[in-house]
Amino acid sequence: MTLEQLRIFIAVAEREHMTDAARALNLTQSATSAAIAALEERHDVRLFDRVGRGIALTALGRDFLPEARAVVARAEDAVAFLAASAGLQRGRVRLVASQTVANYWLPPLMQGFHEDYPGIELHLQIMNTHDAGQAITEGAADLGFVEDEVSSPAFTLLPAAEDQLVVVSATPVAELAAAKWVMRERGSGTRAVLEQALDRVGIVPDVRMELPSNEAVRAAVIAGSGVSALSRLVVKVPLAAGQLVEIDVPIPPRRFYALRPDQRHVSCAAQAFLDYVLK
Repeated sequence: MTLEQLRIFIAVAEREHMTDAARALNLTQSATSAAIAALEERHDVRLFDRVGRGIALTALGRDFLPEARAVVARAEDAVAFLAASAGLQRGRVRLVASQTVANYWLPPLMQGFHEDYPGIELHLQIMNTHDAGQAITEGAADLGFVEDEVSSPAFTLLPAAEDQLVVVSATPVAELAAAKWVMRERGSGTRAVLEQALDRVGIVPDVRMELPSNEAVRAAVIAGSGVSALSRLVVKVPLAAGQLVEIDVPIPPRRFYALRPDQRHVSCAAQAFLDYVLK
């Protein structure tokens, strides 16, 4: 059974006249008759009775007509969906991002994109940098945004923005090498950049606490649990309020990166969002 056979059946059923249906479909009468005959023969049914020189729907034909209409309508909806998706009138993009990116940098961009393309749904999951890369590799997300370099043959890493990590504490620290540290979990881009910076100045951090989010680390440092490094986006408000003090440690600026799949199709909507972010 093909969509073309269903369309021909509907046209004939609505008119109960083979010639009129053929004319409406811009087909020959023989092609129209052949399509009906093939449909009946393939499923061993009779959809029309031949009454004299005319035709009439059988009881089965009358019952089948709404089913055929529903299938054709659904197919037309699918075609319209693809056309709308190509025209960015509708669509869905699955995003995955590491915490700093997802909580502080990406939301304004998502809002701006939504204002330009209100028919495209954006769905965001938050993971650490390592897990975000894995989600792109496995096809669990369409695009990724992370705060550390990750490499894989499954995706391309594209520079998206610049960020600055700052070392903070609740009170001034006289000897950083002797400080207690509060850090994000392993696999976090923030932790990876911090450990590289401390290694360059010869500091082996005494990690007393590992926490799974920037907000938890920030709260622990404000409470006096130790020293940490977080994005300036994360500590901007408590620094201004005097809840934290900034400690001078030379940490080079880091980049936020977009992850674009190489081995999977990137939809028009996903590419549009990537272009919007990178513009």
